[in-house]
Amino acid sequence: MKKYFPLFLISFILFGCSSIELEAVSTSEEETQRILALGLSHEENLIEAKKLKSNHMISVVTLQLTNARDEKIQDDLDLVESAKYSELVEVSDINPNFIGSKVEEAFKKGVLEEDVEIQTYFLSSNRNENGILQHKLNVSIEYNSSNTRTYLSANLCDKWMRCDGVTSNALELEVTSSKGTNCSTTGCNFIEEMELNLNDDFLRDFSDTGFTIRFNSKKKFNKIKVSKAYLMGYLKVVK
Repeated sequence: MKKYFPLFLISFILFGCSSIELEAVSTSEEETQRILALGLSHEENLIEAKKLKSNHMISVVTLQLTNARDEKIQDDLDLVESAKYSELVEVSDINPNFIGSKVEEAFKKGVLEEDVEIQTYFLSSNRNENGILQHKLNVSIEYNSSNTRTYLSANLCDKWMRCDGVTSNALELEVTSSKGTNCSTTGCNFIEEMELNLNDDFLRDFSDTGFTIRFNSKKKFNKIKVSKAYLMGYLKVVK
């Protein structure tokens, strides 16, 4: 009888464990979505978060709720801004069929008055003989230097702004113009104009985020960021 007792005891323990109903543990993401689904104000959401059981969960959910609030504010701003960009798109029956508004950014690069770089970009699009939309990102970079930079390549940057020269991120760059004006003993004002061919899927894949491209010369590089609002507004018209 004694030799059966350990087997009986083990069987009893296993049966007891199997009968225990384990309580499901919610993740921070699930709790965040549950609170957001209540349709409360942000302040009320934070009060709900404080009702959670652990300080760690409260901290994580509070951060996620704040991020969700900030994203909603930015989405609303992008929507308003995109409407302005939509109104500025030029539409015609000749190529290019669509021309977006120009976006210009100036960057101070030194102490002298002329040490300013100006980056300008705009999108343009046309339909090929098969009716498929083809796009170009048109870029000009203006700078003062003793020599032209001669941009050679371009790379798509990821969401962490890494633009390393991996093959999958390389884009075909065409330099359409390079000229220097107002030359002096210290240098000239150079303007380099470039084009990137982008297919329709590329643009629409980035319509919710925008994208950044790095333009590379031997000694310098420039990053051009096409904003989400610009891309949304442009693609509302270009269909």
